[in-house]
Amino acid sequence: MIGIGVLLTRAATHLWPLTVEDGVNRFFAGHRTETLSDVSHLASGVADTPRIVGVTAVAALVLALTLRRVREPLFLCLAVTAQALVFYFTTVAIDRPRPDVPRMDESPPTSSFPSGHTSAAVALYLGLAVLLATLARRTWLKALCWALVLVPAGVALARMYRGMHHPSDVVAAFVNGCTCVYVMFRAFLDRRVPWRRPSAAAGGSPRRAAFRPGAAAR
Repeated sequence: MIGIGVLLTRAATHLWPLTVEDGVNRFFAGHRTETLSDVSHLASGVADTPRIVGVTAVAALVLALTLRRVREPLFLCLAVTAQALVFYFTTVAIDRPRPDVPRMDESPPTSSFPSGHTSAAVALYLGLAVLLATLARRTWLKALCWALVLVPAGVALARMYRGMHHPSDVVAAFVNGCTCVYVMFRAFLDRRVPWRRPSAAAGGSPRRAAFRPGAAAR
């Protein structure tokens, strides 16, 4: 993510499509209406930190009580946590100004790159979509679960509409969120990864029976 940030803010600033992305922000700013502004406020608010933390905690608790296991809650919580850590350290390293248009929200003390709202929404709602789709048994229900990916898409559009992020900021946020979901999926939801100690009766060595979630994947 830091490498992408360096590329966007230094090496590729004069290359297409970065040369036209400011026009996207100006387009949104020039077509604001009271109704669209209200909708964008709601869409952006979905990914505010308190709401992301609250929805993640409630979803993890429901999953733990319903499924009576920890794989799914850990997957969701750590996907959201991982994107937040990547986001934080990226903003520390990359100082990108926000779009040069009237902004509709107060700017938090982080740079424009990447979009924290978008990456958090991707990690949470894409993570929920993946999780629920793997649990659902009916095709129509699986398709309905994937509709959750519309939430981060709406958040991304709202953040650009409100003048808070460049298009490349939200694209990078999708990279961050999707990567964290993929990594945590492989670590926690991949059924090839053993979560139980092999019993001594089965020939397993007590000293080598420690939990290693990535062992099977390797």
